[in-house]
Amino acid sequence: MNFDTSEEQELLQDTIGKWASRECPPTRVREIFDGDATHDPALWQGLCELGVAGLVVPEAHGGAGLEMVELALVAETLGFHGTPGPFFGHALATLALVHGGSPDQQRRWLPRLASGELLGSVALAEEGSRWLPEQWQLATGPKLSGAKHFVPAGDVVDLLVVGTSGGGMALVERKAAGVVAKLYPGVDRARRLADVSFEGAACEPLPRGDEAAARVRDAGLVLLAADAFGAASRLVDMAVAYAKTREQFGVTIGHFQALKHQLSNMAVEIEPARGLFWYAAHAFDKVPADRERYAALAKAHITERGMQVARDVVEAHGGIGFTWECDVQIWFKRIMQDRAFLGMPSIHRERAAKLAGW
Repeated sequence: MNFDTSEEQELLQDTIGKWASRECPPTRVREIFDGDATHDPALWQGLCELGVAGLVVPEAHGGAGLEMVELALVAETLGFHGTPGPFFGHALATLALVHGGSPDQQRRWLPRLASGELLGSVALAEEGSRWLPEQWQLATGPKLSGAKHFVPAGDVVDLLVVGTSGGGMALVERKAAGVVAKLYPGVDRARRLADVSFEGAACEPLPRGDEAAARVRDAGLVLLAADAFGAASRLVDMAVAYAKTREQFGVTIGHFQALKHQLSNMAVEIEPARGLFWYAAHAFDKVPADRERYAALAKAHITERGMQVARDVVEAHGGIGFTWECDVQIWFKRIMQDRAFLGMPSIHRERAAKLAGW
């Protein structure tokens, strides 16, 4: 039995990786990270032309009809390249409609989301770090009033899928009356967040909103784990490259035994976790009994290990590793956001333990 990725999946990652290297090298990532613009439409359009926007949308609605494994592999690749943009929120919005929308809602929204004509996102977090469906308190009804925090690309999207009380979900157009988005000063300037308030805004509940909410939560955890894995892998590569070029006492620092051990430890921290997010992505579609637990485990373990790798890479770069001018901080902060979004690792370790019956 082959537990590796298929040729098609490897081709998908290779295609996205080559595009990212060409269209958004580190110099471009740096420009966006340092700049004031919250969204680069040209970059997002490039990903849409590769089919990323509709990857998990059924073929009947103009998508590729693929599964979470492929979506996670894209997330890993984008994390590795530090690619800016609204991929994460858009992917979760399409999944919410796929798993919770009515046939009419799917016909109206999915084709335009799949093509990239419309940009979607999810509004989940509430005051007090209430990220999870059972914690939401935003009252549902024909209109919404309240607030959501840390909404991915919340200032530029067209359609929001909003978590509501009772663990449901509803559709809200961002430009509808009563919707106000304010940019939030998040740590990852390549993937901006916004606080969004609703003051009697018209909404459209998803008929299977409870199912959609659980799916969005688990998908989000898997994608955050995959993104953090890719970012941590890139940091390890950066540390190795630096060790091969930085000289001290007349030799490159890669000759020093202590640094060799540190670099090896970084690789050992992160590489074995690849199978964890692969299996969590596989379970999302294929093993319902494992879906929640392994999504929680992947998010908790990989974002925590990724954070440790990021700290070690800063140390391996010495004094320059702590500076704004060093690109290490871009990937460091990406992992920081992955770790915090949808709840800290401790929350999901506890959930995983309960789901296992401990």
